[in-house]
Amino acid sequence: MTETRIYVGLNDAETREQKYENETYVDILKDVCRSHHIAFSLDIEEGGYYHEDGEYTEETSLILILVEADPDTVQAIAKDLCVRFHQESVLITEDRVSGRFIGLDDKQPSSSTTSCSAR
Repeated sequence: MTETRIYVGLNDAETREQKYENETYVDILKDVCRSHHIAFSLDIEEGGYYHEDGEYTEETSLILILVEADPDTVQAIAKDLCVRFHQESVLITEDRVSGRFIGLDDKQPSSSTTSCSAR
């Protein structure tokens, strides 16, 4: 299966500053995903980068995580996020991952320990 991530910086493209609290941007991202009828997860990360003019910027980014998403839908979401977050661009990454759903009725693995981890 394919895991797609869309990285969206929260600093405004022109002012290079974050205009709103993180929760406001999270709400916008959720609205965009709902409007495209897509399941998602998200992370909030801190990072830094250099602009083409050499200026260094640190900013908060939202990382939208989609599994088995249609490429046309991913493209449409990315464009919507550029507009809604006033960004020049967003970064899309894709990775092949393996995974499975486990329900209460599923049998335990043959080993005696099962672990779960959260990111």
